[in-house]
Amino acid sequence: MNKLTTVAITGATSGLGQLVAIELVKQNAHLVLTARNKERAEATQKILKGINPKAKVDFFYGDLSLMKEVKRVGEEIKASYTKIDILVNNAGLHAFEQRVTSEGFAEMIAVNYLAPWLLTNTLLQTLIESENARIVNVASEASRNHGELKLPEDLIDISNFTARESSVIYGKTKLLNIMFTAELSYRLSGTRVIVNALNPGFNVTGLGRELWFAPLLERILKLLHIGDPHKGAEIITRLAIDPQYNGVTGGYFNVVTGKPIIPIYPGDDRGMQNKLWRDTEILLQQKGFI
Repeated sequence: MNKLTTVAITGATSGLGQLVAIELVKQNAHLVLTARNKERAEATQKILKGINPKAKVDFFYGDLSLMKEVKRVGEEIKASYTKIDILVNNAGLHAFEQRVTSEGFAEMIAVNYLAPWLLTNTLLQTLIESENARIVNVASEASRNHGELKLPEDLIDISNFTARESSVIYGKTKLLNIMFTAELSYRLSGTRVIVNALNPGFNVTGLGRELWFAPLLERILKLLHIGDPHKGAEIITRLAIDPQYNGVTGGYFNVVTGKPIIPIYPGDDRGMQNKLWRDTEILLQQKGFI
């Protein structure tokens, strides 16, 4: 990797995002990381500097559940760098109860889908300025359990759900990531920016900030060698820098094998991909974020 490669990663102070940052800092990438918590950011900085003392690591602080903060962070990054070479939209949330943000969005939709959509579009010009930029969106095979997609209704649905029902909502947000990736690849045709999504597999790191027994369950799964997050981090890193994916865009790739996956309907429906984009754009315009 060119030592001047600038990589922006969301959700990089824990889990998959931190593992990807660790791998890329070994290769002298200039890391641009988002964080909500300053203490966790400082702890991550210490880890990264311990691996590569000369590493350049910059943090930008914001709550990615709030679009005004996503927009602000995006604008701050854009003002700080003439180009971004790689953007990894990794931050995600599986909530087990409905929470509505102060902006009126369902938190899971806001963090998992609207935030990467808005951040990517805010940074688009800095990505185009790079000679060969890549955008990597963390989706999931949980998308296969998405119920029925209704647009634009699902983007503004703030109805309550149970812990059991939460899996369908989570799956829906990941389906939206796959569709967003495909549509963005069409819109970036003619530029040298490629965009791909991936399934990171089951990872114990995302298990559950919401579950009281999550730490115990995580320890048990690690002992059983289930849900190794390094596998998920590896496919993210491959899509970010591996020459194998040069020129490959609009795809959805699997953990371990790195092979393409055909998304469940309507993930591969061209008309629905376009409708999702337009509905998202209208929604964020109405709220004053674009």
